[in-house]
Amino acid sequence: MNKPLWQPSKKLKQDSILQDFCNYINFKSSSNFKELWQWSVKNPEEFWSKFWDYSKIIGDKGSVIIKKNKVFNKSKFFPDSKLNYAENILKKKSNDIAINFLSEKGFEEHITWNNLYEKVCKFSNYLKKLSLKKGDRVAAYVPNKIETIISFLACAKNGIIWSSCSPDFGVQGVVDRFKQIEPKVLITSDYYFYNGKKINILDKVDEVIKQIPSIEKVIVYNYYKKEKENLKNFIDFEETLNIVSDETFERFEFNHPIYILFSSGTTGKPKCITHGTGNVLIEHNKEFMLHCDIRDNEKLFYYTTTGWMMWNWLVGGLATGSSIFLFDGAPVYPKIDVLLEYCENKKINLFGVSAKYIDHLKNEKYNNKNLDLNSIKIITSTGSPLAEESFKYVYDNIKKDVHLASIAGGTDLVGCLILGNLFSNVHKGEIQGQSLGIDVDVFTDDGNSAADGDKGELVVKQPFPSMPIKFWGDEDGQKYYKAYFTRFKNIWHHGDFIERTNNNGFIMRGRSDATLNPGGVRIGTSEIYQQVEDIDFITEGLVVGQDFDNDVRIVLFVTTKNDQEIDEEKIKFIKSRIRKNCSPKHVPSIIIKVPEIPRTKSGKIVELAVRQVINGEKINNKEAIANPESLEFFANLPQLKF
Repeated sequence: MNKPLWQPSKKLKQDSILQDFCNYINFKSSSNFKELWQWSVKNPEEFWSKFWDYSKIIGDKGSVIIKKNKVFNKSKFFPDSKLNYAENILKKKSNDIAINFLSEKGFEEHITWNNLYEKVCKFSNYLKKLSLKKGDRVAAYVPNKIETIISFLACAKNGIIWSSCSPDFGVQGVVDRFKQIEPKVLITSDYYFYNGKKINILDKVDEVIKQIPSIEKVIVYNYYKKEKENLKNFIDFEETLNIVSDETFERFEFNHPIYILFSSGTTGKPKCITHGTGNVLIEHNKEFMLHCDIRDNEKLFYYTTTGWMMWNWLVGGLATGSSIFLFDGAPVYPKIDVLLEYCENKKINLFGVSAKYIDHLKNEKYNNKNLDLNSIKIITSTGSPLAEESFKYVYDNIKKDVHLASIAGGTDLVGCLILGNLFSNVHKGEIQGQSLGIDVDVFTDDGNSAADGDKGELVVKQPFPSMPIKFWGDEDGQKYYKAYFTRFKNIWHHGDFIERTNNNGFIMRGRSDATLNPGGVRIGTSEIYQQVEDIDFITEGLVVGQDFDNDVRIVLFVTTKNDQEIDEEKIKFIKSRIRKNCSPKHVPSIIIKVPEIPRTKSGKIVELAVRQVINGEKINNKEAIANPESLEFFANLPQLKF
């Protein structure tokens, strides 16, 4: 058993919200997280009912906590409850700051709780004037600004379904996502900044609306009031607020859709993962309060874009009475510690980042000698596994006394399956424990629970509130079923390869499917193929992730027409096209010409086998490959050694 990097003090445990909740439910076992988790999954009705009350959710709880069904995802939580998400988020009334925004450009904006409430109520009334009703969709192609959150909360207030995409996505990436859900309104901004560059959004919007005929109106806000761009003929967001407030909060069913997030698009167009109103509210409340020890008047900052589920998660933090802090731009521009300086200046309590950010600081040998980070009590890291040496780096070079919580879950549940808690020690490389109320396990290939120290598949054995309510457009539920339930019968298979430790912790060993995760961002191979295979000198492509430098780098293999060579000019062209039409994160690190692409007997390319070869792993499904000899080319490629 390795020595803990950090141990919560006895006082920290006693004063924690987690201990207060234990007292509330009369749970006697002292500071034993494993026993508390076991109780929560053995008594799910009691756990979720009491946590509803404990977190003071505004709404009608109803008399039924779980309406069980023999089909896993057809079980419903709080089936006769009624609530309004925005009413729960906006319950605080004061002139304190609710949201603070900082741009990499250097300017700041903020909004008070009272002003946030007022603007949400005004914009929600404007949406009603556009005849948008419950169940309609609004799409947002937006930077991470206060106006974006106002827009989302107004939609949630009216029962309108929200979906957002960050502005670094190219036109095709946006169309592939939003066209499927047929939004009536598109909300966007005139431009944004990234790494010192001012990047226009409206030029791309012109192309987007040509390809999505359902969009009837486009509402645009100015990114920076002092440097306004021409908003063309679109509706000015500021003018929509010249309207009386609508302060009625209609309450909707617990499972009413609140937003649609998108899968990575590995096997086709991104799946439209639809989440429920109460489902995300109660899960986020639980994660912030019981796992992160967040309480009224604290300050939350997660570095995220609007295209990552951590944006939705951060907004959920407002329900605790905490204020949230936004940063828009590159995380190390104009200097490497700009995010940490923001934490110092604003006295942040929860600081959230991707594991790749921490790895970057470590690789650059950054050492915090000048910043006062005493206010930070928890650092959360997600997106990709946080390496052992990165755990140690945080304690040695960022802050010695801090709860470092590596967390993992994803877009599928807008939250976590495994994460931190204040009853457990922090060990290097390990996630502390399971999410309360979620029956997490590690399965071997034969569907049995893996022993400590053994690797296996991350699964959930019982229904849980934050599972998606559906995939949009998946009328018969087959896409949903195939996404989670084909590996193990009536068991949620999450698609992560994972190891349980003897500390009741978990070590992430990477994705068990073909999804790419460079820098913790989920990338779908089909999005890259769509761009590559439309290039005239390329016949076919295969893209995989190579384990490299505690992360994943994208490697693209291509076959060419007439066996043409791939020179530097062609490589530059391929990368430029992918960057323009997908995003900078989709761009391969390495492009290699190959003689033949491996494929199955049914003609599908086999990404997993190639990934296994280049990562030096055993191939499990060689018998399914029609041309297995083609794999020999991928072994020991010199280009992949550095």
